Amino acid sequence: MARTPTEPNAPRRPPRRGRPGCAQPSPPPSAPGGDSGGYLLVEILIAIAVFAIGFLAVGTLLVGTARNNTTGNLVTQAVMLASDRLESLKNRAIADLPLGSFEDPDNPLDGRGNPGGVFVRRWVIDDPVGNDSSRRIRVTVSWSRLGQVRTIDLTTLTRGKGT
Repeated sequence: MARTPTEPNAPRRPPRRGRPGCAQPSPPPSAPGGDSGGYLLVEILIAIAVFAIGFLAVGTLLVGTARNNTTGNLVTQAVMLASDRLESLKNRAIADLPLGSFEDPDNPLDGRGNPGGVFVRRWVIDDPVGNDSSRRIRVTVSWSRLGQVRTIDLTTLTRGKGT
């Protein structure tokens, strides 16, 4: 005997949703292994690790840039110190350029040529031809940075008075 919906022991059907005859959307597939709740935590940890590595790389880049910028400033100051001394010596007469090695009496110098810095300026004047008509002037500026001695050399030939 078939049961009718009015019988008390008849199973109840769940109510239909949507329009009759239309397929209902299926729930999203679950992750392999069942529960998908743990993936969010793993994804967040991986994202934090990627960002941390990126920030470390940027930090290293900033430190390297600052170091190179400081080195560039020191090289520029040393070149200016050497160039200033070279020009002042070139503008003298040949008779006022004695042969020999010389050291700046204000050593060590700062970047403007004042006493009390990190730069040491020396120069050598010789006669390359041997007939006392010209001079070769070599100016050397050196300094120490990060345990290394750096040096800038500028050399010129002159016949005195700026030529």
